Amino acid sequence: MQIYLVGGAVRDRLLGRVVTERDYLVVGASPADMQALGYRQVGQEFPVFLHPETHEEYALARARRTQHHQRGEVIAEPGVTLEEDLGRRDLTINAIAEDESGQLFDPFNGVEDLHNGLLRHASDSFREDPIRVLRLARFVARYSDLNFQVAAETKQLVQSMAEAGELDNLVAERVWQELVKSLAEVQPQRFFECLREMDVLSHIFPEIDALWGIPQPQNWHPEVDCGVHTMMALATACRLSDALEVRFAALTHDLGKATTSKDILPSHHGHEMRGAKVIKSLCKRLKAPAGFRDLAERCATFHTHLHRLYELRPKTILQLLQGLDAFRKPQNLEWFIIVCTADFQGRKGFEQRAYPQSKDLISAYQAALQVVPGDFPKGIVGPLLGEAIRRARIEQIKTVMSSVKPKKIS
Repeated sequence: MQIYLVGGAVRDRLLGRVVTERDYLVVGASPADMQALGYRQVGQEFPVFLHPETHEEYALARARRTQHHQRGEVIAEPGVTLEEDLGRRDLTINAIAEDESGQLFDPFNGVEDLHNGLLRHASDSFREDPIRVLRLARFVARYSDLNFQVAAETKQLVQSMAEAGELDNLVAERVWQELVKSLAEVQPQRFFECLREMDVLSHIFPEIDALWGIPQPQNWHPEVDCGVHTMMALATACRLSDALEVRFAALTHDLGKATTSKDILPSHHGHEMRGAKVIKSLCKRLKAPAGFRDLAERCATFHTHLHRLYELRPKTILQLLQGLDAFRKPQNLEWFIIVCTADFQGRKGFEQRAYPQSKDLISAYQAALQVVPGDFPKGIVGPLLGEAIRRARIEQIKTVMSSVKPKKIS
């Protein structure tokens, strides 16, 4: 029995990055051998075992054996070799093993690809699991600071998978999982840009892909293209917040612009409500958690309200706060403001511009928050109390906004 450190732990150590998780590969052993040594089995289809002391994962080597040129079943038995197992991994940089003495085994030249900043599939087995296409793009986002690129032959393989319809039936939960992981990477926008560069974004996230080529008024959006703006807004949101819900809302805030009638372009009247409907459909398809969907829909619906804050009546500002459910969920307001700021600054030449609406809306909210049921006579109850609170909050907001000098925001 031989034990090897494999996968991300080897890759990240070679890149000089912190190793947070270690996975081990066992060659030449059976499940009975592992159990006899005190390892606890946790996998059923393909046995994975937990070390009796460290509780780290040890997986038996696997291979896909074929007969008569037909695709065979994946097996995990003592006769599977190290190279067979590594050949079933997604990328060459993840197909490097290290034995207990520190010697590297690199049958697919993953070390060289690491040095060259190249993401290349280890073998044709890459296409056995189409979710690897998203994982590939996620590595582009993760190592964006190192400028990793997808190898030409891997791009061709991915495109052939798309043409064969292999990306059309991806499991929704797995797509969502990869999307969320990408949002946590260094530069999530590179995830979507990479998928688009490989001509597969439309197969996986058609709502996002549809934004490219849609024009916007140049005086408001010097970058013009909606897709370009969306990537800039996402990058800005990542600079402003680590919350994945915020990043997702920034990614989706303008989806309605892809549905704008061509005869009114580059104007996008009504894109807010249309965008909320697209988000609802997208989240339903991907089985996204309610928290992500809720914030994204609210931001799509109301983001232009904050941009036009100084044009709004106090009554409308209160409606905005209620629409955000800010009085019950203050975090909604905080996150909404970040998304709106990312939308505003995520434009060419606007990156460093001030966005005073954010603090002024907070001031209006804090003033409205001072109005509580105890401020009114005990005889005022039910709907009458609700209306009294509403009117008092409008007056509070009016007082705050009247002290704010209107600002011309372009």
